[in-house]
Amino acid sequence: MTASQNASTLLLCTDMDRTVIPNGAQPEHPHARAAFKAFCQQPEITLVYVTGRHLALMEEAIHAYDLPQPDYAITDVGTKIRHRQNGHWQAVEEWETEIGQAWRNCRHDDIAQPLMQLDGLTLQESEKQNTHKVSFYADLSAASESDYLARAEAALAPLNIRTSLIWSIDEAADVGLLDVLPQNATKLHAIEFLQQQLDFALPDVIFAGDSGNDLPVLTSHIQSVLVANASEDIKHQAWQACVQRHTESAFYQAQNLQDHNGNYAAGVLQGVGYYAPRFQPILNEQVLPL
Repeated sequence: MTASQNASTLLLCTDMDRTVIPNGAQPEHPHARAAFKAFCQQPEITLVYVTGRHLALMEEAIHAYDLPQPDYAITDVGTKIRHRQNGHWQAVEEWETEIGQAWRNCRHDDIAQPLMQLDGLTLQESEKQNTHKVSFYADLSAASESDYLARAEAALAPLNIRTSLIWSIDEAADVGLLDVLPQNATKLHAIEFLQQQLDFALPDVIFAGDSGNDLPVLTSHIQSVLVANASEDIKHQAWQACVQRHTESAFYQAQNLQDHNGNYAAGVLQGVGYYAPRFQPILNEQVLPL
């Protein structure tokens, strides 16, 4: 899968929900998605979706929101990387091998079993599981986030494996979500892996995101765009972390300007113009002007 790149190419990696999918409260520029789709169809662009969705949900969103098809997909909270060839998805086995080292010889059921004994945790549906992702629902009335995380760590300790415990809340369903992943199965690590495998230079990589689980990439050495519809809290956290890590030069905050907003896909394209002005003629002439 290695491909020699040149200065005219771009590895564009983006989150989906509330980044290129306009499913937040803020308004979307009326031409943003059409412009984003036209830009990503240029031959110089290698598009990667970086999402917590599993593959079927990602494809559902592509159809529902008329998004461009990506060349690669980092899905399931970073545990899967797939390459799209001739209309079919192929798993990148090198990634599976790399992240699997953190779990040594443990399988999904080996990790799920001790956690299933904990009060308040219920194993999620089979389509939300994979070989390197063990996912549970957590009853919010039974325990706090810190209690669940502490008990999960204690239950997994005898396995002597390196894990990341990812906690979030499905506010609509009023339920907690606990994902157990290999320690190195992160969005940041997955993007770095693709960059190296595809032989892109760092200045030819851009990431866009909007939320807390995007912060490790947004505040890293990778050129990143925080779309304007991100919350004020995330904007503050991102900038403070960049200052602490001395990565301010690799961070761009999309702006709501007088003639157009920087929400969602419009903000992604703003960031592309900022980091890669060589693409400005394409943005100006070959896609709908923003």
